[in-house]
Amino acid sequence: MAFTDRVFKRVEPIWASYLEHPFVKGIGDGTLDKEKFMHWMKQDYIYLIEYARLFAIGVQKSTDLSMMTTYSELVHGTLNIEMDLHRQYAQKFGIEPEMLEDTKPAATTSAYTSYMLNLAQRGGIENVIAAVLTCTWSYNYIGLKLDEIEGARDHELYGEWVKMYASDEFTQFKEDCIELMNRAAEGKTEAQLQELEDIIVRTSYFEYMFWDMAENMETWPVPTK
Repeated sequence: MAFTDRVFKRVEPIWASYLEHPFVKGIGDGTLDKEKFMHWMKQDYIYLIEYARLFAIGVQKSTDLSMMTTYSELVHGTLNIEMDLHRQYAQKFGIEPEMLEDTKPAATTSAYTSYMLNLAQRGGIENVIAAVLTCTWSYNYIGLKLDEIEGARDHELYGEWVKMYASDEFTQFKEDCIELMNRAAEGKTEAQLQELEDIIVRTSYFEYMFWDMAENMETWPVPTK
């Protein structure tokens, strides 16, 4: 059994809970409040900047040219495909790209990206891919599930979101990450595999927290002037 098959059995209940989250359900049935989506979009945009840094760390820590090439393609995909979706949405709301980049990270965004970057910087290549795997894989998981809902991909606002994360291109993006994870897990002891699995579980919980942050339009607990 591939390492990611074992991991999926553990995280599937967490990911299934995303589908019941009001924010995700709102995308699927088209009822999500636009202000909440704008909050998610801006926070996810700056999240993806840090996500691209993680893939760049993967380029640096790659053990061969093939792995380095894959990580560099993942950097490109994040910066030029996934983030472009956010820029397109921003135009619909009259938000300039510069305004997206000036977004201040919410507490959950800061905690999540800091956790991933810390793990990636202090560990080997296996830590890098374990830290990023949940985001790519779970978004594809959600996208494919929402795409089964009649009319979801045709919604005037959220249809592009569903089509993006259910697309063949993003599915391949996910498959590349799964392959990297399984390669990185080869030869690891059971204790080491458990550590990697725990990273993926924790990032799965962070993903739920990110949906909560978007739904509740959270920034920081105590506002400042």
